[in-house]
Amino acid sequence: MANRAQIPTSNSALIAMIADEDTVVGFLLAGVGNVDLRRKTNYLIVDSKTTVKQIEDAFKEFTTREDIAVVLISQYVANMIRFLVDSYNKPVPAILEIPSKDHPYDPAHDSILSRVKYLFSTESVASGRR
Repeated sequence: MANRAQIPTSNSALIAMIADEDTVVGFLLAGVGNVDLRRKTNYLIVDSKTTVKQIEDAFKEFTTREDIAVVLISQYVANMIRFLVDSYNKPVPAILEIPSKDHPYDPAHDSILSRVKYLFSTESVASGRR
């Protein structure tokens, strides 16, 4: 247990968002948004003009920032950078794929859900339970 990643406690941890405008605005209205002194935000609004490179850069930035505990990413956006999402293996920040208004959630493409299913199937086989 000593090897667990710790969320910084000196300041509150943030939730980052990479999603379409409607989803991000909904979370901003709920109080998730943050702009720091360097004018860096904790969200990226993805639209038809957003490049895959911009999405990759935002994902890399959010997953390396010390003040972010959770990254919420729309599943259709995660599919654009699936190789990055699937290769990410740190516990903090946690990556959660969420549905959007125009793109329903598909559990078959959720890398976190597939890891959990694999983990539980391995544990149940190892312990002899079904």
